[in-house]
Amino acid sequence: MGAQNPNLITFVIIMMFNLAHLAFTEDLSFTFERFVDEDHEKFLSFRGNSSIYLEALQLTPETPNDAHTWKQKNASGRIMYRKPFRFWMDDGKGDNGDGRLASFSTTFVINIYREKDWEPGHGLAFLIAPNVSIPEASYGQWLGLTNASTDGNHANHIVAIEFDTDDPENNHIGLNINSIRSKNAIPLIKHNITLSPDPPGVNYTVWVDYNGTSKLMEVYMVKEGNPKPQGPLLNETINLKEFLKQESYFGFAASTGDPHIELNCVLKWSLQINNQLDEKNDAKWWKIGAGVCVSVLTIIFIFVVCGVVFVRKKRSKARLEETSDEFGTYILKWLPGMPREFKYKELKKATNNFHESMKLGEGGFGVVYKGILLLHDEADDGNPAAATATEIAVKKFSGDSMKSKDDFLAELTIIHHLRHKNLVRLVGWCYEKGKLLLVYDFMPNGSLEKHLYKAPEQDTLNWNRRYKILAGVASALHYLHNEYDKKVVHRDLKASNILLDVDFNARLGDFGLARALENEKNSYNELGLGGVPGTLGYVAPECFHTGRATLESDVFGFGVVVLEVVCGKGPGTKIHHNQHLYSLVDWVWTLYREGCILEAVDENLGNDFEHDEANRLLLLGLACSHPIDSERPKTEAIIQIISGTLPLPRIPPFKPAFTWPSIRTIDSTTGSLSSIASSSQNYARTQSVIKLQRTPSSLPV
Repeated sequence: MGAQNPNLITFVIIMMFNLAHLAFTEDLSFTFERFVDEDHEKFLSFRGNSSIYLEALQLTPETPNDAHTWKQKNASGRIMYRKPFRFWMDDGKGDNGDGRLASFSTTFVINIYREKDWEPGHGLAFLIAPNVSIPEASYGQWLGLTNASTDGNHANHIVAIEFDTDDPENNHIGLNINSIRSKNAIPLIKHNITLSPDPPGVNYTVWVDYNGTSKLMEVYMVKEGNPKPQGPLLNETINLKEFLKQESYFGFAASTGDPHIELNCVLKWSLQINNQLDEKNDAKWWKIGAGVCVSVLTIIFIFVVCGVVFVRKKRSKARLEETSDEFGTYILKWLPGMPREFKYKELKKATNNFHESMKLGEGGFGVVYKGILLLHDEADDGNPAAATATEIAVKKFSGDSMKSKDDFLAELTIIHHLRHKNLVRLVGWCYEKGKLLLVYDFMPNGSLEKHLYKAPEQDTLNWNRRYKILAGVASALHYLHNEYDKKVVHRDLKASNILLDVDFNARLGDFGLARALENEKNSYNELGLGGVPGTLGYVAPECFHTGRATLESDVFGFGVVVLEVVCGKGPGTKIHHNQHLYSLVDWVWTLYREGCILEAVDENLGNDFEHDEANRLLLLGLACSHPIDSERPKTEAIIQIISGTLPLPRIPPFKPAFTWPSIRTIDSTTGSLSSIASSSQNYARTQSVIKLQRTPSSLPV
């Protein structure tokens, strides 16, 4: 008991301070990769002519067959998220006070479809409104936002980003406040965007970002599949507190008219809202938070003392373990945005008692199993025949894989917030009686490594798939490094940790080593693994000397993956060339110097690849694999290079030599001075690392 109490109390203190902070930040998020009636109608409210059809939100009637019926003409619809969001916190001064204002970021994919003989109109809008209802007679020019009697009324309390297909240019986006008349309208022709083009139509990805501190609203837009542009199309300062209700709803609205008709669709939607403290109120909120913590910690202290008495009476170490688990689980349940908590018996049944035949892979932190969950509707009374089978991947941590249960809980508090289409999605968790499990989406096509090294006749990775996979991994890495609210270093980027969904889209997984840099948990040695973990060939050279992971070391691992995917050879492969033996990176660099770099392309592809794209990826792989970390490109540049919108950096013909760190150097992740081991220590460490053997891992998450 005495050995475990300090750990438990320390964990309680940390988690309570986190909970006090979360109580005032109110982080909320959701993601819809597709829309299905039975899964999503309970989250969304439908008004007017709206519906779900073909896994998309249809704001006006859903099929071209209805295009010339009364249902399609003079139609309007709204689809709103059922839960309202609080946009600011009261500070006791009413609407004129300095209460903090929420920030939010939302991404959605739209398609405004019309046939050639249809006259387009009128468009759709991303909407923030005080309720989910739709005004009467809001069809035609009113976009489902207002009508002839309410347009321009301050009592509307709406703010919208309109995508208008029925204006003098038939093509603009605008910021609308309580009216269909845009405060700021941006024509799209010069940006090569046509909202409602001729068939077959175009999917557009839209980002709407609002900063509650600077009051800046930014809107970005590009064809689906392309990265987020550097500059916004619309950039407007607006204090939402002046126009919205404190609690408002997010959603979409659209309309058609007569003869203006089109199909207004939303295919995907994700949103994250985060109430951050204003600087002026920092002291005030910290005082409140401290008061909450003191009160809560007093209760917790009483709880712990009672627990000690109870455990001593029972004289049962097993009972103490169970109590600790239940307490940790209780805290996890109250973290905002936590996914589903599973019972251990559910996952045991789903994996056939963790049978060997269900094993997907194994790694340093545990074993991953395939599972089949049977989901029941409320009306089927548990009838097995009426259940829906859902495939999952269950990561079961081994008993000695982590320093303590606190590590599992701390890791889970980071992972559960990650939201990106190219990251493996965390579905749920289980922390019961000392058993630690994480549940992820099942990836039917397994790992990238598995497909790269199949026999040529079984190879399913054509050039287009390989290019798309690398673009997806780059996007995920950029999200971890720059777009998530903390800078997260993956630390184990390799082909076996890149999973492929049913459409061969890349999903980066296995966050067992990931850490948030701002928490300064980026040292490899923190895990107590006795050196630098990871597969030899993917780990950046500086990590062997500093023992620290950085954003740049992640980029190095990505560069090796790029070369591996293009060349079809692993980083540990020894390649004969001109009577010399080369590693993968050295071989590609040699071919580049000799002017024949395309000879590195996987021979299984034959000549069935895009030469310009292959040349671009091979040079990008060399740039990312540069021995000097400061010379490697950033993830934002990597995305632009892959898309062809940014030229490659200069690649020297000879591979530069690795520069040993000086005795005193600036830490690239914290900006602080840090001492580096002596040359003799570095040499000894390097020699021990060289002894590592490449151990392929098929651990999918």
